[in-house]
Amino acid sequence: MKIRAITPHIVGVGIRNQLIVKVETDEDIFGWGESGLSGREQAVIGAIRHYAEFVIGRDPFHIGALWQEMYRSQYFEGGRVLTAAIAALDIALHDIKGKVLGVPVHDLLGGRQRDLVPTFATTHAPPGPAMIEEAQLLVSEGWEAMRLSPSGQENKTLYDPRAHIAPTAEWCIKAREALGSSIVLGIDYHHRLSVAEAASFCQRMPSGTLDFLEEPIRDESPGAYAALRRMTDIPFAIGEEFSSKWQFIPFIEQDLHQFNRIDVCNVGGLTEAMKVAGWSEAHYVDLMPHNPLGPICTAATVHFAAAVPNFSYLETRASPVEAKVLGFDDPDLFPVRPQLVRAHYPVSDVPGLGIEVDEAVIRHRPPVACEPPHLRRSDGSHTNW
Repeated sequence: MKIRAITPHIVGVGIRNQLIVKVETDEDIFGWGESGLSGREQAVIGAIRHYAEFVIGRDPFHIGALWQEMYRSQYFEGGRVLTAAIAALDIALHDIKGKVLGVPVHDLLGGRQRDLVPTFATTHAPPGPAMIEEAQLLVSEGWEAMRLSPSGQENKTLYDPRAHIAPTAEWCIKAREALGSSIVLGIDYHHRLSVAEAASFCQRMPSGTLDFLEEPIRDESPGAYAALRRMTDIPFAIGEEFSSKWQFIPFIEQDLHQFNRIDVCNVGGLTEAMKVAGWSEAHYVDLMPHNPLGPICTAATVHFAAAVPNFSYLETRASPVEAKVLGFDDPDLFPVRPQLVRAHYPVSDVPGLGIEVDEAVIRHRPPVACEPPHLRRSDGSHTNW
């Protein structure tokens, strides 16, 4: 069996695009993968086309060797564009191998260690009474873990972190009071804060208000996280931007975080994700995978979550709070896809990923205009989205 064709598709799904990739073989068996570099899909397609020049004609079962060749085949190794391209191909190759062997992908990763994959959901409303109502709805639907969004994210042009720290902290306290002590509660700051701002936010809440603080600051400097670690006792959930095992090194080995927000569609696929999972297990770091994309990413991550011991919760954007607003879980494009049963994804035993894509829908689904927000502070300076 040889790889015959590699075809990337940028498809408008809900409020943004998904880059999905079909890898075909000369025996008419194919697999699907997805890239996680949202908003920069054309750059990833360029990398995929480079890789296709030498991946086409190769044995799709040689997943590890192909991963190494793709990563090492340029002088300038790594980086998010390249590993997002590798990830899409790696996931598709796992899909092919599972289909050929008649086994689910989790069997290729060592076999299932759980039957259900628990998820965390996210409130959509900004901090306020509506946010509390959404959180209570999630609890009533079976969620035991959830994530809040900070004040100010609804503005797509202006963001002043200092103006939003106090009201966000106040509503986190109110959410804890309303939901009780048993709910796992976190918040995602989307790396919008400085170390001082993040410390100020944490210090405005009683200990125990939050169970995790996600991406409070940018990830380029582990030393900055070490400084913040000394100023708060809230567990950190970080790593969704990390593009290799090497980027995880200082965070895992210096005990800087407690939850790895690993993204299988950014880090280099299932091959690289399994290496990070084992390393994390050795340091008692739990996995809380990033999953903001589509059903292919969800399916791959469910198989990953099923096959590792140190797993906590999988992000889902298909909860009753977000599903209709975001529209990522498109039943027309993905007629067969992972389905939530209350707050869990059952682990599929269907060969491969257990995903189907209606290619006729792709032909009539153009990309949507989807440039990420370019935020400024009130003084006119640029800040993080």
